[in-house]
Amino acid sequence: MTLRPVILAALCMGLALPPVALAKSAPAAAAVAGPAKPGQPTARDWRLPDPQNVVVIDTNRGQVLLELSPLAAPNHVARVQALVRAGLYNGRTFFRVIDQFMAQTGDPKDDGTGGSDLPDLAPEFTFRRGADTPFVAAADQTVAEIGFIGALPVMTQSTMLMPMTADAKISGWGLFCPGVAGAARAEAPDSANSQFFLMRQAYPSLEKRYTAFGRVIAGLDVVRAIKVGEPVEAPQDQMLKVQLLADMPAASRPKVRVIDPASPWFAAEIAYVRAQMGADFTACAIEIPSEVK
Repeated sequence: MTLRPVILAALCMGLALPPVALAKSAPAAAAVAGPAKPGQPTARDWRLPDPQNVVVIDTNRGQVLLELSPLAAPNHVARVQALVRAGLYNGRTFFRVIDQFMAQTGDPKDDGTGGSDLPDLAPEFTFRRGADTPFVAAADQTVAEIGFIGALPVMTQSTMLMPMTADAKISGWGLFCPGVAGAARAEAPDSANSQFFLMRQAYPSLEKRYTAFGRVIAGLDVVRAIKVGEPVEAPQDQMLKVQLLADMPAASRPKVRVIDPASPWFAAEIAYVRAQMGADFTACAIEIPSEVK
């Protein structure tokens, strides 16, 4: 550092220098409080799922309610509905269950080699999202958007690309978060038939490689309690009875409601979780409350 001439001369002459006024430091900025965790949902925050799209799975471990997502995978949803009504899933075992991954079932042979008498399905690894698709955004990553269609977490291309496509739509795909239901298949992409799996934990590497067709809205704890094994040793856990909510007698039909992703409560929950996680935010961190009576 170079001293100015006046200060240097004063030092050489032994003169006293006037006291230097110290600049007052600016007061520390007050910490900005993040979004508060939302309180209890109100009546307007809930939705009633379509009973045609709710699969009630009674297992020896407890009950699981799976909401189907026809907007994401219409052909797979139609297949599951048909097989449920045909009774194929009654008594099926969870023959392949991997902790921190998924629980697989839906095979009439209960060993992973079988399927229904219906033809195999073409893959629905992606879907088309239009301006009228009931998509609720949770994060905008500029080139892609993360959000929800009903209970299903999804990622899509940016909305800004819609005017540039022939059908004014963009591609989207399901995120394999806990509770998401996927169609099991062999090596060939078009080999899915009757088998499916329920995610016990998130597994992003399945995205755009397997068809996501729904998500567990109640009973994820049951899915995570299913006996583990590859294959599972006897006795295996079972789906004792599988029904569509719409087909159940009114007296025994569960009354279920789920948080609406378009609700104020859900928007507040997303804001809170995003603030807590920062750059590590993922749609899999968002829980969607439900009530079953």
